[in-house]
Formats: sequence, structure tokens, C-alpha cells
Amino acid sequence: MWRSVASNALTLFIVILVGVAALVAWGRNEFVAPGPLTEAICLQVERGASLSAVSRNLEERGAITDARIFRIGAEYSDRADDLKFGSFVVPASASMSQVLEAITATGRSTCGRDLNFRIGVTRSDVVLSELDLTSKTNREVARFDAGVDPLPPEYLEVSDDPALVFRITVAEGVTSWQVVDALKKADFLQGALETVPPEGSLAPGSYEVERGTERGAIIAEMTEKQAAVLAEAWANRAEGLPYASPEEALIMASIIEKETAVPEERGRVASVFVNRMRQGMRLQTDPTVIYGITNGEGVLGRGLRQSELRRETPFNTYVIDGLPPTPIANPGEASIHAAMNPDTTDYLFFVADGTGGHAFAQTLDEHNQNVARWRRIEAEQGAAEQSGAEGD
Repeated sequence: MWRSVASNALTLFIVILVGVAALVAWGRNEFVAPGPLTEAICLQVERGASLSAVSRNLEERGAITDARIFRIGAEYSDRADDLKFGSFVVPASASMSQVLEAITATGRSTCGRDLNFRIGVTRSDVVLSELDLTSKTNREVARFDAGVDPLPPEYLEVSDDPALVFRITVAEGVTSWQVVDALKKADFLQGALETVPPEGSLAPGSYEVERGTERGAIIAEMTEKQAAVLAEAWANRAEGLPYASPEEALIMASIIEKETAVPEERGRVASVFVNRMRQGMRLQTDPTVIYGITNGEGVLGRGLRQSELRRETPFNTYVIDGLPPTPIANPGEASIHAAMNPDTTDYLFFVADGTGGHAFAQTLDEHNQNVARWRRIEAEQGAAEQSGAEGD
């Protein structure tokens, strides 16, 4: 009899094991199988929200089939505590695994309304946009000049929306003064900025922030990022460069940044200045002269005068030897890389070519021909503009 009881118990145990294994396999399949959504949705995860609340929300909106399986899958993959605050796109047919990835990975919001405070070289503007989930494109809702234009009603309607995503976007080539001046105009930030950070120490780029973020914290994040970029570039620099320190390389990077907006030209522009330094030639670059006049506080707004090109200032590279004492802007990573790894060329000169780029030359005669060509283009453009103005 005992043998029969033991046999039955073993059979029951095996059946239970098989059932559990089948249940686990079914749950795993449910977790990675395509989800029930027929159209993408924008999921808002509020600050402090629990995984349980989020999973119920997902189930109620038809994004997942079972909130319990979603939570178990999150626990099993050690991501239950990685929930991020923000607004995230959940694509059509997204599996539970893909949904979990969307709300625990980077924490960078991918949908909802987006307020982008853009700090540019000539102006700072605010762009309010909204993601169209159907076309997957951002639709501009409002745009205004920060600190100048009145706040548009579209912005006032959503300014207190907890789902609104705030970004600070800093263009390559802006000065530290421009960054500080612009941040002071951002009404969704708080905290005073008493000093201007050292020129060149702030990393251009996009920074997602929250309402009430301290302005000083944003400056600190930009500074930390730029320091990391500079350290990595210095560690991987080419041999034989005429820089005594990473700081000198940063000065060169800022000059490259202000000299060209064409990405593929950065290495060639860097080669010109490096070649000049190696030969003991002066850099003779207009952006440094302009910085000596403006101190980085805004733009000059006109051409340089001959008297300014002859005036001796610490930044006038037509007069001084070598590099100016500090950077003249905050360069981006690409310009820093170009300064550390310039192209190998024999170029010593360059001038605008009328296309937005530059014509490069090895000799002064060749350069003078390029300059004469540019002067003709300038004259033709001026005549065309004058003709257009008269036609109006």
C-alpha cells in the first residue's frame, strides 16, 4: 500500500512540476510575444509612480495582456526598480519586454509635449512641440524669443502640465556669457547664477531638465560633460601637436568651431592652424579679434574695421603670436576632436568660397587668387541684393 501511495505522490509531483514548467513557459512567451496594441500610445509615468500602478495603467489602456506577468517579468529581469519618470512611446504590437525597456532604459522622454529652450549664437528661442504618434514627427505648437516676446497662449495653457518635457539645447559655438544670460530668462528654472563659467568649459548639446531645476545644476552638468570630452580627446590625440596642455587644445577647438560650420571641413581648418603654429606664423583669424571686442557678450553685428585688426589685444591673432589666452566659445565634441586629430595637409590659408565652405591653399599666391575669387562673389551677391531691394 505504501508503495502505491508513494507512486501516486511521485506522479502528482511530476504533474505539478510539468504544470509549473508549462505555466512558466507560457508566461515567458506572453512576456516576449507581440502585444495587443493596434496603435501607438504615449504613456506618462509620473514621479514616484510604482511598477504596480504603471502595469495596471498599461493593462487598462490595452498595451499589455496581464499586469501580473508584466510585474513578474520586470522582477525576473531585475528591472523592477529601474522605472523612469517621463512620457514614453509604446509602439503598436510592442511586447511586454519592449514596453519594460521603454520605461526603464534611458529615462529620456520620447513623446508628449516638449518645450525646447534653444540657446543659439545669435538668439535664444523657445519651441513648444508635440509628437504626432501617427506620423512620428514633431508638430510645432508655438515659438517665441525668450525674454523678448510675450508668452503665447499655447505655452501658458501647458506650462503647468506635469507631463511637459523641458529641454535645454545649447548650440555649438555659443559663449559662456550667452549660456548664463539665456538660462536667466528660462522661467521654468530657479536659482541665481552669480558668475560666468570659464569660456569653453560648457559642453554644447541637449539636456533634459525638470521644472524648478537649479540653473547652477545645469551649468555643473555641462561642465562635467565638457571635462570628460576634453580628457578623452586629449588621451587619444595625435602625436606632435603644438599644444602644451588640454587647455590649449580647447582654445584651438573653439577657434575651429567659430571658423567653419561645415562638419567635413573641421579637420582641414585645424590643419591650417596647426601648420601655422609649427612654422611660427600668426593664426590671423577674425573670430579671435571679434571676441577681443565683445568679450563674448553677444555678437558684433558688423564687419571688422581695419583699425580693429591692427589694435593690440590679448585676442588679436593678427598681432599676437600663438594662441589667445582663453577659448573664444564653447566648442562641440567634433571641433575638439578636430583640434586633437587634425587632417594631414600642407595648407596654410583658407577663405570663404561662396558656398558656405572654404577654399584652402598651400601658397600665398594661390590664396590671393582664392581671395580675389571670393571678392568677386561678394560683389555679385551685393549687386543681386541691391537689385532685389530696388525691385521691391
